[in-house]
Amino acid sequence: MAALGWLTPRRRSATARSVLAGEASAEAARKTSQELGDLADLTHGAAPGAAVEEPAFPVLGDVRAAAFFDLDNTVMQGAALFHFGRGLYKRKFFETRDLARFAWQQAWFRLAGIEDPEHMQDARDSALSIVKGHRVAELMSIGEEIYDEYMAERIWPGTRALAQAHLDAGQKVWLVTAAPVEIATVIARRLGLTGALGTVAESVDGVYTGKLVGEPLHGPAKAEAVRALAAAERLDLSRCAAYSDSHNDIPMLSLVGHPYAINPDAKLRKHARSSEWRLRDYRTARKAAKVGIPAAAGVGAVAGGTVAAIALSRRRR
Repeated sequence: MAALGWLTPRRRSATARSVLAGEASAEAARKTSQELGDLADLTHGAAPGAAVEEPAFPVLGDVRAAAFFDLDNTVMQGAALFHFGRGLYKRKFFETRDLARFAWQQAWFRLAGIEDPEHMQDARDSALSIVKGHRVAELMSIGEEIYDEYMAERIWPGTRALAQAHLDAGQKVWLVTAAPVEIATVIARRLGLTGALGTVAESVDGVYTGKLVGEPLHGPAKAEAVRALAAAERLDLSRCAAYSDSHNDIPMLSLVGHPYAINPDAKLRKHARSSEWRLRDYRTARKAAKVGIPAAAGVGAVAGGTVAAIALSRRRR
């Protein structure tokens, strides 16, 4: 898909492309949120008996405040893009060798820690080629099925309760993710949220062209998307909250007056403590070992899971 947040185009101006990606995502989010308003589905609330600490924030009735939630390992265990890829692979959108190639590219980048322009461009173009020529409506429909198959049971009850607290206070709640805006919108609707900011893939007459608008919504681009949406919605960012597990989202967290580190990676935990940000960790040690490994080794974990999925699929044939 187009939303591989760790992939970057070669010879780009980070600021210009981040702003373009952020503004495109904000525009898409505002359009889809109008459609989501009447379709709230709150069937996935906090688990009965879950010990969730009540936040001191939000302030009831403060309509100039809103909440922005990262998706992967913050709202949901694991990576949405990985689960979406599993669903597309199951539906024969691409072949096993493509899945293995994406897994290797992701693992290489995370282990090497270097953005080789040629390598990154090749990986990004490969991902975009999967959806090129497919209709947006088709991906939205498939996204609904994939949510039920792989994602619904992976929502963190604690984070879901935090989002619900903002909704109950009369505030808007947005997902902010490098995942495709279409799948992010499906997840937001199913959770009863306002809408989603996500990576925008270019489409003409409802058909994907195989290009991105700007760049993946990752790191600084997330902050630009939140900034653009806040301006359009007339929000006061000093009264808003943001939630994330990853140090890559420090630019977004730093924008708001109420930043929260949720299931944080080591770098974000350290930064949050030094900045006196609130922390929440809903993982047990077992779950953290199994599904967390967020940010610092997150892509490697996704890649490993992808390779495992390939192996399993081969054994079952």
